[in-house]
Amino acid sequence: MKLITEDLLNEVSAQAQQNSRLRMNYNFHESMEASLHRMLNALEPGTYLPPHRHKDPDKEEIYLVLRGSLLAVFFDEQGNMTEKVSLNPAKGSYGIEIPARAWHSIIVLEKGTVIYEIKQGPFAPLTPENIAPWAPDSSDIGACIKYMNQFCD
Repeated sequence: MKLITEDLLNEVSAQAQQNSRLRMNYNFHESMEASLHRMLNALEPGTYLPPHRHKDPDKEEIYLVLRGSLLAVFFDEQGNMTEKVSLNPAKGSYGIEIPARAWHSIIVLEKGTVIYEIKQGPFAPLTPENIAPWAPDSSDIGACIKYMNQFCD
């Protein structure tokens, strides 16, 4: 049995706050080769998840927000925002299923945000063709912050 508790959320959030990327995973799957990946993903405001897609037709993702809030942002092939969804369990919006092949990103709005993420395994790192060429590179922190802020109005 694997139990998700407030203490566990606090522990993973504390690790995310100390991490230079402002996020931290806590995996429930036994290995990166597992056919189904289940994890907590603690995310802090300012973390940058570049818009990306999973081209494998079986790579849907499910995000369930356990606490905090975020925006899920979707894009077309040219980088135009097509949809923005606010997820906040305190306001009755708990989660989202992200279709395979959809360009997407998330923007964290609240300190201590933790999501439960589910997706098909095994782990495959994103290739350059699956990271949006129209979005800033994660090494340019100023451009990343400016990019994320445009979706927060």
